[in-house]
Amino acid sequence: MDREAREHYSVVIQAKDMAGQVGGLSGSTTVNITLSDVNDNPPRFPQKHYQLYVPESAQVGSAVGKIKANDADTGTNADMKYTIINGDGIGVFSISTDKETREGILSLKKPLNYEKKKSYTLNIEGANTHLDFRFSHLGPFKDVTMLKIIVGDVDEPPLFSMPSYVMDVHENEKIGTVVGTVAAQDPDSANSLVRYFIDHSAEDDRFFNIDANTGTIKTAKVLDREETPWYNITVAASEKDNPSLLSHVAVGIRVLDVNDNPPELAKEYDIVVCENSKPGQVIHTISATDKDDFANGPRFHFFLDEGLALNPNFTLKDNEDNTASILTRRRRFSRTIQDVYYLPIMISDGGIPSLSSSSTLTIRVCACERDGRVRTCHAEAFLSSAGLSTGALIAILLCVLILLAIVVLFITLRRSKKEPLIISEEDVRENVVTYDDEGGGEEDTEAFDITALRNPSAAEELKYRRDVRPEVMLTPRHQPSSALESIDVQEFIKQRLAEADLDPSVPPYDSLQTYAYEGHRSEDGSISSLDSATTHSDQDYNYLGDWGPEFKKLAELYGELESERTS
Repeated sequence: MDREAREHYSVVIQAKDMAGQVGGLSGSTTVNITLSDVNDNPPRFPQKHYQLYVPESAQVGSAVGKIKANDADTGTNADMKYTIINGDGIGVFSISTDKETREGILSLKKPLNYEKKKSYTLNIEGANTHLDFRFSHLGPFKDVTMLKIIVGDVDEPPLFSMPSYVMDVHENEKIGTVVGTVAAQDPDSANSLVRYFIDHSAEDDRFFNIDANTGTIKTAKVLDREETPWYNITVAASEKDNPSLLSHVAVGIRVLDVNDNPPELAKEYDIVVCENSKPGQVIHTISATDKDDFANGPRFHFFLDEGLALNPNFTLKDNEDNTASILTRRRRFSRTIQDVYYLPIMISDGGIPSLSSSSTLTIRVCACERDGRVRTCHAEAFLSSAGLSTGALIAILLCVLILLAIVVLFITLRRSKKEPLIISEEDVRENVVTYDDEGGGEEDTEAFDITALRNPSAAEELKYRRDVRPEVMLTPRHQPSSALESIDVQEFIKQRLAEADLDPSVPPYDSLQTYAYEGHRSEDGSISSLDSATTHSDQDYNYLGDWGPEFKKLAELYGELESERTS
């Protein structure tokens, strides 16, 4: 039986009793039979020759094609593995098996170059991975096909002659000095012309230029090795006919040192000589440094300036290890005679040509213990003689400043303290009575002394306020009673108003002005109701009802009073 030809069968089975005689009973059933697969079919490629096109620009590691052998079996019996058994492209391509689709995936191991090799040939084998030795006589369970790969020509960017470049140039060279040259060419058969340029970053200073046609790199600025000893730039090359195709290469430029920096002292030295020093005693050791490279720096030489007179107090000894010692030439120094000495020295380096510099050492005279420890120098001794330290002086100064601030504040507060507004102990505003109960009407004459309005001379003398000090003190003006009786009220008010306007003692805000005069009778008689409490009036107030709703309340009030009097 062959599963690949027919996989399913159906069989009907009948059973009869009575040995199958007539009249017996029977029953039937259907049996479905499915054939299971065995590995009895080898894989087979549909074609014996295949052809594949791959462009030379394909990336290494990328899949460039697929191939598949057919197997009539199913499941694990159809699993297979693909391998490249021979061919000239065995080192350029590789093949792997996709277990899902049972396809061979062809990948690129090395870059392609159409100009060097235009085609490759591969022999690919597909073989089952699970064999059934019962069916080995059916033939080898594998198949082989030939694959020819055609490399496609692609317009490629220029190719540099080296993967990277390292160049040298001396510092302080003039602008336009040649540093080196990079070279690139078009790998395509067209061999187009190549142009060069430096890929400058937006924030980088342009220290170098490049010739667009030759690739020669030159300096654009004077270089300083002590500032920047190494430069890294990126040079790009493009075809003249196709500028969009670019290739880049890294160029490192090392700045070589020249002896352009003289040596100098390694630091600022604080040199102390004891008053009890002896001749030839080493009081300090100094060293030097140089910004130049090691070849142009050490070894350093220390010496005294021969153009100066011999120093009678100190001398210099070169230790020949890039250090020097300061020695005394005499015994005993005194701070009272001289507390500071100066020693000019010279330092030269080992560069070619040699450079030198001069420095001056400051040597202080101090009092020391017997073991050489410094006890005190001139500045400290001066402070000690006064008996006060710097901290104590600062504390005293702060205390004095605080006391001065307190005194100034006290005086300011005393001057800004305000006095009472009213000079007199009595205030005319004391007559203003505030209460919230209803008054007694005309008969209430006890709340205010009515004679103050009738007799101006009874008014209190004009009170001056002290919040604004007047320049001229005016004497209150009071008209005689005989004159007041004959003057018109309107004219009296105008006079008082003019006096208030011209009075310099009046402050620029509301103030109480007392006008203690009512005026003489008018021809129509008095309209005041102040005397109505003591005399009975024969006035008839019924006419108030004819004045309209605005006087309704007033008409009712006077109507009630009139009725009470008549009753």
